[in-house]
Amino acid sequence: MLHTFVSAVVLLLLVADPLGNIPIFVAALRNVPPRRKARVILRECLIAFAILAGFMFVGQGFLDVLGLTDISLQIGGGVILFLIALRMVFPVPEGIFGAAPGGEPFIVPLAIPALAGPSALGTVLLLVSRDPSKVLEWIGALTVAMLISALVLVFSERLQEWMGERALIAIERLMGLILTAISVEMILRGIRIFIAELPH
Repeated sequence: MLHTFVSAVVLLLLVADPLGNIPIFVAALRNVPPRRKARVILRECLIAFAILAGFMFVGQGFLDVLGLTDISLQIGGGVILFLIALRMVFPVPEGIFGAAPGGEPFIVPLAIPALAGPSALGTVLLLVSRDPSKVLEWIGALTVAMLISALVLVFSERLQEWMGERALIAIERLMGLILTAISVEMILRGIRIFIAELPH
């Protein structure tokens, strides 16, 4: 149980990517008064948590209505994670999720898609579809991942100054490499399940 919980926390941290999101948060909060920045960050993290937690409960029903299977979710989620990982390994000037608008951000782009983007939504759905009986464990893993993300992002400006841009880029590329391996494994697992279920 501990192994799956820790694995879920690590996976959720990789897709939330708090270190990689530091430049996005710093840019989006540039025009926000310093005394409000921590509140805005915590609010956006709470919104992202609520969206992801809600998706854990209603996401499977949503997939059932659309007639989607666990296999398609496994492969599709892996493809999305792979594309996100590529942008982490080979960054573009506007960042993983595009440029941030001016003013005080609300929901977009910080809660969605920076924290609760397609990759994170796909990941929580994947966790629940693997073992629906462990939904409380997945909620716990999501809580830990969001708390760590919030802590990192509250100190984002200080971390950016302390670590420097080069170190942040290096860490993000390393996380992208790990996420690439995870995404490929997800795709291969989905393909193996699909082949095993083919009529002989």
